[in-house]
Amino acid sequence: MEKDVTAKKMISRIAVIGPESSGKTTLCGELAEHYRTCWVPEFSRNYISGLSRAYTQQDIEYTALEQLKQEEKALLHAQYYLFADTELIIAKVWSLDVFHSCPAWIEKKIPELAYDLYLLTSPDLEWIADPVRENAGRRDYFFDWYKRELDSYGFPYFIIGGLGKSRMQHAVSVIDGYFNKIKT
Repeated sequence: MEKDVTAKKMISRIAVIGPESSGKTTLCGELAEHYRTCWVPEFSRNYISGLSRAYTQQDIEYTALEQLKQEEKALLHAQYYLFADTELIIAKVWSLDVFHSCPAWIEKKIPELAYDLYLLTSPDLEWIADPVRENAGRRDYFFDWYKRELDSYGFPYFIIGGLGKSRMQHAVSVIDGYFNKIKT
């Protein structure tokens, strides 16, 4: 057991957050491939799309817990970095926006489970509709909300923008620069 704890401490956890259709999933996959590590897809996408009813606040809680479980499993296989395609700030904002409240445990866990770095994706990509996306006209609104959340917690983050390969190159440059600076 002690070996697992030590291994986890050597992995830098990077959360990719941002509004819908801002390239989070693509960026996570590309970064994991670039750094030869693993990433944790957004559990809620498949879960919510599989429901035959409207989702509830309890569904948001369930998907948040499952996301954390998936991340714990992935930490065992990660090399240097682990990329997460969502985290609890998104669950908080989603819950507040739709249900006007957030479960206390989510708010409590956000600072306790802080990531080493956050990449906030800019909504500068073209909107691509899919069955679970709800906020085509509110991407800037959510981008600003996520930014305020990151600022309020004092979490280290960088805004990632750009199209195509430049977006990925921007993220790699940020990650390399940030973690090299920490090492020195």
